[in-house]
Amino acid sequence: MSRLRWQIGEVSIDLIAESCTPFDRAFLCPNSDQARFDRHTPWLRPHFIDEEGRLLLSIHSLLIRSREKNILVDTCLGEGFDFGVFPDAGNTFMKNLQAAGVDRADIDVILCTHLHYDHIGWNTMLEGDRRIPTFPNAEYLFAKEEWLHWTNSGKADSPSTLAECVQPIIDAGLASFVETDHRITNEVELEPSPGHTPGHVSVKIRSGGHEAFITGDAIVHPVQWAEIDWGNADVDHDLSQAIEARRRIRDRCGDTDTLIIGTHFAPPSAGYVRKNRDGWWFEARIQTSGPDDTLVRADDVSR
Repeated sequence: MSRLRWQIGEVSIDLIAESCTPFDRAFLCPNSDQARFDRHTPWLRPHFIDEEGRLLLSIHSLLIRSREKNILVDTCLGEGFDFGVFPDAGNTFMKNLQAAGVDRADIDVILCTHLHYDHIGWNTMLEGDRRIPTFPNAEYLFAKEEWLHWTNSGKADSPSTLAECVQPIIDAGLASFVETDHRITNEVELEPSPGHTPGHVSVKIRSGGHEAFITGDAIVHPVQWAEIDWGNADVDHDLSQAIEARRRIRDRCGDTDTLIIGTHFAPPSAGYVRKNRDGWWFEARIQTSGPDDTLVRADDVSR
């Protein structure tokens, strides 16, 4: 598979892959219904579910090039962790970043849509037995609302790797705590989408009359465009708020030319939210041409 890249006016977006893993539907949507799920399988196949009907979840970053800035949205799982949920992809992410023509010293901005472990892992890297910022020249952006909530909630309730993947960034003076509607360039800005976490943000890109929207975990899997009530109260901080965020995004982006790029959507990872007489669905955008096949695959990660 070729490396995935999209052009939105003058802005380019590259997908930097780490892994793609199948999960039982109950893992993501324990409140889902088999009969309703079966109605969606014709459009979910072959990209978003496997042959056994399991949901495919990708771990990847999105590299945005805008106004001479290299902006990396989320930093995957990282190295040196064993979460027991996703497979260990080793150094796959860093190799794929280099394959996109970018060195870690070239990144200007790191944006974490939220602070769960699978979105902040490569914020830091191991140097001996300590963690240092992976991107030494970057400004790391975290939503102020998100950070204040977790730091005030106590260790028992906070995301599991803040000490390893956020605190070293603060100690190095590279962290900026921003509002949830912060503008990075005149083409790239944050959009509040709380619910999955208290200060969760998505990303809007507008350039040359075109628009794209990066979901973060506001929508984890494409089936949630059709079934916005499906979610997991054990994963979403506030499920009802998460549902309202999905509804608001769908109302704005649905049946438009806005390119939706899912932060966990399996390849081809992007497409359009459509509606017909049977309800909502997600139309995958298939790339018929693109960059050379430079994607690095982790040996122990399979579809």
